[in-house]
Amino acid sequence: MSYLTDRKRAVGKGSAGSGTEHFWNQAISAVGLLILMPLFALTFGCALGMPYEDAIAYYQRPFPAIIAAMTLVTAMVHFRHGVQVVIEDYSRGVTKKVLVIVCTALSYTVLAIGLYGLARIAF
Repeated sequence: MSYLTDRKRAVGKGSAGSGTEHFWNQAISAVGLLILMPLFALTFGCALGMPYEDAIAYYQRPFPAIIAAMTLVTAMVHFRHGVQVVIEDYSRGVTKKVLVIVCTALSYTVLAIGLYGLARIAF
């Protein structure tokens, strides 16, 4: 026997029963990108006109490589949450499930390729 009221059971849950999880995840990643994107623009801008060897040597240093990796991870997480919200809003049934799986796989694939490339440069 449950002593919870209907209001107490509904607190924190939206119409889908999942609450605001996607919103908060995307808001947190947006704040992270707000901090990381200017740092990434500065580090990438410094390497923009360099010859190939100098650019590789620049990204072998810890600070530019870490900023690039953190920006890539945060951007792909933000992309995944944003696309998933759009797909859930405008698709139904099996199409929705397939699109969420494809977009999630795409974001993790881009993330893995980017981190692999950074690791190859760094080591």
